[in-house]
Amino acid sequence: MTTQQVRSIFLSDIHLGTKACQASQLLEFLKAYSSENLFLLGDIVDLWAMSRGGVCWSASQNTFVQKVLRRARHGEKVIFIPGNHDEAMREYVGTSFGDVRVESEYIHTASDGRRYLLIHGDEFDQVTLHHKWVAVLGDIFYNLLVRINIYLSWLRRTLKRPGYWSLAGYAKRKIKTALNFIFDFEDSVIHHARERGLDGAICGHIHWPMIKEIEGLSYINCGDWVDSCTAIVEHLDGRMELIRWNGHAAAAAEMIKKLKVD
Repeated sequence: MTTQQVRSIFLSDIHLGTKACQASQLLEFLKAYSSENLFLLGDIVDLWAMSRGGVCWSASQNTFVQKVLRRARHGEKVIFIPGNHDEAMREYVGTSFGDVRVESEYIHTASDGRRYLLIHGDEFDQVTLHHKWVAVLGDIFYNLLVRINIYLSWLRRTLKRPGYWSLAGYAKRKIKTALNFIFDFEDSVIHHARERGLDGAICGHIHWPMIKEIEGLSYINCGDWVDSCTAIVEHLDGRMELIRWNGHAAAAAEMIKKLKVD
């Protein structure tokens, strides 16, 4: 596989420690791209799920952690911004673990001079902030949809249906409340970036990958490595690109094996 050199890689919502984490796909993605900067924008480890007794730490998840530490050790700048699922790490903001810096937020200047606010984004989610029990229930329901989708993906492969179809994504597109939540979230993030005098924001949290312009500012969401398997890369000229990693069929087959073992 040919490795493409980019300036920066932005990842969020990997949810290590869960069965739904697509760590094998993420490792394949990281083999395809080398970078100067690696930004981990929260929910990298799912402490919520692990606290409910559902710990699933696969060999591929362990390899991902080792790969990140190796990249940092070899001089790549690695910055970790904790999210709500790994919020316990916010106690360590300002410190480093194996050359990985922990920050609450970060201002990244792209090679074209544009300045981006890097955050997880849960601070703009009113449900997570004020009704955490609702957020936990929603998280359980979302994980259920993802697990159902694993079997649907396997069935589509068996029936030789082309492409990848996401049950969780379909639910978000069809439920008006979910769409309103996404639009409100995007507007809140961009409003905050504008107040800071920045050119845009790069975040995660809502598992909805996107690059769009909102009133002259760039709203960029990394998506996740549970359902969509997406990342943002900054090219050497500063151009931002949303990468939708292909390989869902293989990931679904792997997840079916995991679930059968359990």
